[in-house]
Amino acid sequence: MSLLDFASHNSFERAVSPFREMAAYEALWTEQGATFKTIADKFRNAQGCVLPSELVSDSTIETFKSKMKNILDRYKVEDFGVRVHGAGEYPEKLRDARHPIEVLYYQGWWDLVNTPSVAVVGSRKVSEEGVRRTRKLVKCLVSDGFTIVSGLAEGVDTCAHRTALEMGGKTIAVIGTPLSHNYPKQNVDLQKTIRENYLLISQVPFQRYLDQDYRSNRIFFPERNITMSALTKATIIVEASDTSGTLTQARAALAQGRKLFILESCFQNSSISWPAKYEAQGAIRVRDYDDIRNNLDLSCV
Repeated sequence: MSLLDFASHNSFERAVSPFREMAAYEALWTEQGATFKTIADKFRNAQGCVLPSELVSDSTIETFKSKMKNILDRYKVEDFGVRVHGAGEYPEKLRDARHPIEVLYYQGWWDLVNTPSVAVVGSRKVSEEGVRRTRKLVKCLVSDGFTIVSGLAEGVDTCAHRTALEMGGKTIAVIGTPLSHNYPKQNVDLQKTIRENYLLISQVPFQRYLDQDYRSNRIFFPERNITMSALTKATIIVEASDTSGTLTQARAALAQGRKLFILESCFQNSSISWPAKYEAQGAIRVRDYDDIRNNLDLSCV
């Protein structure tokens, strides 16, 4: 039995068919000009509507059921699950996001969502010192019992996931592609390891992603950073440029009331200005690991 089938037999607050809601969500994403904001606005403005299927006609849902079956078969997407707002094990902490995600797709061990977790993120073109700092940081977090969350991108993300695995820790990847795709290509095996043994999460609609070119699909990467922040107790930035997508997560963490940690080395980098800006807004400067440990509640770990 696939995770999708299993989910449909869980004890939901309402009787919900995950595949039906998935089809409805995919249909909403094919509407002209659809974004995470416009879809969130639809739910805010539709009084009494909770599920995607309440915003889409039955005939359209049936059409998208067929479309989704074809996509899942074509890309051999198996053993996956769907989490829908208002039903079952949807993580309520996601509602802290400015434009909350209504539907999530996942593969792996869903219960990891409920473990104490910290996001470790940063530059795709990470320096050697950045790699060293990431490894040292993740080893400390794993030793303290935290699940390591990152975005499976090159650089800091990859180093964070791999170090967590090497340390025998737990990790969650929140990706910027549908479950049907891999990015970057060199992380195909890492993505497979995470989905089979830990947890892989995507909020990216299959059909919309396939309908667009890579330039339009870039928007899904910073958007997944917002979800990554909402899912975790804190975000730690190892290194990032002034134009890095990582700063989307910095803004989200502060807006969502999450802890934001910035390594001291970022403040010492004279070529960037963002660390001081976010420190003034409440981010915590990290001179050593105790600055993190003392600001996180270890009693829940």
